[in-house]
Amino acid sequence: MADASKTSETKVQFAEVGEAKRRLPGVEGVWVFVMADMTVFALLFGSFMITRHQNPALFEASRHALNPNFGGVNTLILLTSSWFAALALDAVRKSRFVPAQRFIGGAFLCGVAFMVSKAIEYTEKLNAGISLLTNDFFMYYFTLTGIHLFHVLAGNVVLAVLWFMARSRSFDSGRPLVVECGAIYWHMVDLLWIILFPLLYLLR
Repeated sequence: MADASKTSETKVQFAEVGEAKRRLPGVEGVWVFVMADMTVFALLFGSFMITRHQNPALFEASRHALNPNFGGVNTLILLTSSWFAALALDAVRKSRFVPAQRFIGGAFLCGVAFMVSKAIEYTEKLNAGISLLTNDFFMYYFTLTGIHLFHVLAGNVVLAVLWFMARSRSFDSGRPLVVECGAIYWHMVDLLWIILFPLLYLLR
């Protein structure tokens, strides 16, 4: 009977370990939001490709009016910010709150740099007489990048909240759900730009 009891306890322990390993980071609601948001973007990307197929010459000529250097720099900025977010989450899990605060601050500054870069790019286009109403390509360009920019702004608000939480050590290092949710959202923002960059700036 004692051996059977020990075997049962061991199975329960292994089951608990397995459940812990299978746990998705964050909470289910964040994943639902991410999937819904990416579905909306997927529909917009599909609409862009259909319209482009209908008028490839216009889209190709308009694409050359964009500066791929801006797109490339913005890609590096967001990749760096995602790296900082991942480092911050790892630091929180290890109860290293001072480095976590620095990494979150780094991700936040990258977000600010992205917004400044996008503002410069928008200003350059508007000064050249290019706007949302110029043609179908620029309608998609300003719409897609504008919605994405709003996501970056929202993400920076989240990062600012996480920075203050790290400063006050308000995280549970054993189950840092808030940081995980923030990192998931920020990685989504990064992923969307990785798709937007070649779609708008490089696709021939």
